[in-house]
Amino acid sequence: MFSIGHLAKQSGCKVPTIRYYEQIGLMPVPNRTAGNQRVYGPAHLDRLSFIRHSRELGFTLDDIRELLRLSDHPEKPCHEVDHIAMRHLHRVRDRIARLRRLEQELEHMSEHPNGHTVRACRVIEVLSDHSHCLSPSHTSSEDPSGRG
Repeated sequence: MFSIGHLAKQSGCKVPTIRYYEQIGLMPVPNRTAGNQRVYGPAHLDRLSFIRHSRELGFTLDDIRELLRLSDHPEKPCHEVDHIAMRHLHRVRDRIARLRRLEQELEHMSEHPNGHTVRACRVIEVLSDHSHCLSPSHTSSEDPSGRG
């Protein structure tokens, strides 16, 4: 058994994050000592490591909650877990598409300077008018929503 500080150190999570996960139900509420301090065990560390790794991979807290719920029933079929993973993969691919369009626009802005003053600076012009970012000449032919 160990303290919240030790759990934080072992897991790489900060103490406030652990408390937050307890508040929102991702982490079980730990037992307390006679002095009212939280006491954690190896199962808490395993669960917190699962949450942290899931967050590092970009899963939402709702996804993690569902994955934890499913992991509590190891005899169930895996299709629900697969569905969550595929849904997350689609979100990742959408984000990659948006980042690629952002990269193209930043390249375009930096490759086409049109003045030596801030007033004539392409970067300022583009940042002032978001329609430049959505212009077909500056993005790929994909759907602007990132779904194309």
